Amino acid sequence: MPDITSLVSPVALEFLFLLSIVGFVASVIAIPWILIRLPQDYFCESYPRTWLKGHHLVLRLFVLVLKNLVGGILLLGGIAMLVLPGQGLLTMLIGVSLMDFPGKRAIERKLVSRPLILQTINRVRQRFDRPPLLIEEHAVHKT
Repeated sequence: MPDITSLVSPVALEFLFLLSIVGFVASVIAIPWILIRLPQDYFCESYPRTWLKGHHLVLRLFVLVLKNLVGGILLLGGIAMLVLPGQGLLTMLIGVSLMDFPGKRAIERKLVSRPLILQTINRVRQRFDRPPLLIEEHAVHKT
């Protein structure tokens, strides 16, 4: 079996190691910060998602592209954190929440309605005196 350093340069390994540490620390800080700022009814079907309405079209397009780019990076990082240190599912949820695509809200509700994820999110919110998230009954995951 070949040694890892014969497949990847030591500089690349050091960079990936540092990137992993930075990603872990950033996720530990950013994810709770985002979760406590979500409105209680954010994952309800009736919650309006009109962001930057009334602003100039160029600004909305720029922010939309930037938001989708950051969401894609977080989604990929969350997938990587399923095997690396970090909060993989929560990072994926934040990434999906930032992105815009058809069916996004259903995917968000399905992820958040999983009992372990919802309990974790609500525990974080409770520590900061925030009310628990509301999830519509038809979206609740039964397994």
